Amino acid sequence: MYLIGDIGNTEIKICIFTTGFTMIKKITLKTNLISDIYLFKKLNFLNNKKYNCKKILFCSVVPSAFKKINLFLRKIIKSKSKELKDFNLEKIIKIKVNKKQIGSDRLANAISVMDNKSNYIILDFGTATTFDVVVKNQYLGGVIAPGVKLSLNTLVSKASLIPSINLSKIRNVIGKNTKTAVKSGFYWGYAGLIDNIIKLIMKQTGIKFKIVFTGGLAHLFKNSINKKVIVDKDLTINGIIKVSKKFK
Repeated sequence: MYLIGDIGNTEIKICIFTTGFTMIKKITLKTNLISDIYLFKKLNFLNNKKYNCKKILFCSVVPSAFKKINLFLRKIIKSKSKELKDFNLEKIIKIKVNKKQIGSDRLANAISVMDNKSNYIILDFGTATTFDVVVKNQYLGGVIAPGVKLSLNTLVSKASLIPSINLSKIRNVIGKNTKTAVKSGFYWGYAGLIDNIIKLIMKQTGIKFKIVFTGGLAHLFKNSINKKVIVDKDLTINGIIKVSKKFK
């Protein structure tokens, strides 16, 4: 079996696959809670012989969390974890930037969509809002903007008169009270940011792209821009799987 994991700043996704890459279990951990006790509580099921994970591969943007998880897994299943950048990813995709400066999750996303035929802009709604540009079999780089939820939570924590808000789609631009005004600002503000950055990428490159959204708020902004959008919530995990298949 294979254990595939995506360690992000906010949450960690861990999936168990058969050798034929059929998912049999998926769990989500909170990155800020990572400790030996928490890992034992959440991952001790791996002691069961039916989860005989011979290969463990993560993409991680939180080195401290990856280190703790790696040590824990070595104790309970006697297997060492590998990180995406441990492999020569140039055998899969041509990386036109300094690999050290690109998060493993962004490279996994790029590898996931790459098909040597089409061009893609990938937008990942995570702790940051990232845009990544893939042209045929090349990763060209991207854009990092503040994350939607992070920005909203920061505003709420810093402004005493703004209540906690669950962001949702809003039809009217002009808010009638504080809550709807903030919702409008974040929803339509980010919709405008997304639309404009995509337009600027297309202008700079002079080529057309397929647009792929992933991450927690992908569904919310799917229909808010002037482009057809593909939503794939498992984009990062699928990219890690492609790497795992390549380097069996």
